Amino acid sequence: MANIHFVLGGARSGKTSYCEQLAQKTAAEFGVQAVYIATSDRLKSSADPEMQARIARHQSDRATQNWQNIETPISLAAELSALNENHRVVMIDCMTLWLLNLMEADCLEFEKSAFLAQLNLWKGELFIVSNEIGMGVVPIDKLSRQFVDELGWLHQDIAKIAHQVTLMVAGIPSKIK
Repeated sequence: MANIHFVLGGARSGKTSYCEQLAQKTAAEFGVQAVYIATSDRLKSSADPEMQARIARHQSDRATQNWQNIETPISLAAELSALNENHRVVMIDCMTLWLLNLMEADCLEFEKSAFLAQLNLWKGELFIVSNEIGMGVVPIDKLSRQFVDELGWLHQDIAKIAHQVTLMVAGIPSKIK
């Protein structure tokens, strides 16, 4: 049976750790290895030492938790399509970086539509992480406003499809749906 769990929260709210725990527990119940899809673009981040350190820390953490790791900065729908038949437990971290990658690559509408279509076809357990950034002030510049708008619309679309939606605040999960 398909189950899509969407977890939102602010920076350092505990959303990734929470999702990792749920995915690992679910994978253990099914007796399978969980798949971790990271959407950060390591090549693009190579000029940012702090981001490289974050990526390395996440990779190190996952190495000790028996994840199958996949890096997919753009083609998330194609990756999900390939995994749909063979894996029961997949985690995506995170939609925020993925959306930024799509906007920079000028392929937002195509990739977003393809991703949402794959969510509707999903057969296993899927955990999706994203940053909730729409609760603050309206950004002053056009590109930032567009990003906040697009992320908000993406969140709404995912939440409509998801079976469960959780908001993380200070490490505490609050069930939304």
